[in-house]
Amino acid sequence: MPFGSFINALPPAFFLIVHLAAFAAGAFFAYRTLSADTKLLGWGFALYAVAEIVYMTYHLDWTVFLFAHTIAEVLDLAAFALIFVGLGQRALAPREAAVSRA
Repeated sequence: MPFGSFINALPPAFFLIVHLAAFAAGAFFAYRTLSADTKLLGWGFALYAVAEIVYMTYHLDWTVFLFAHTIAEVLDLAAFALIFVGLGQRALAPREAAVSRA
């Protein structure tokens, strides 16, 4: 028996709930960060929320596993890149301002 095969015993509704919760978190953070005028973070969280919707298409039997997960992983990669760049800009911004004043 392969490791993790117990997960097959869970009903599809469980996975929909997990992805729905992740979508809600991504959408909430996208809304909050876009409202705070941090565009890169907002778009990163928005892409993460879209990726969760794409994951749900497989569990709803609208797409096949490989297609849904490939698209979702690309969206997740872009989302995390935007989030990390946005956080990096926020972390470096005070230092750059202090250096330019000196």
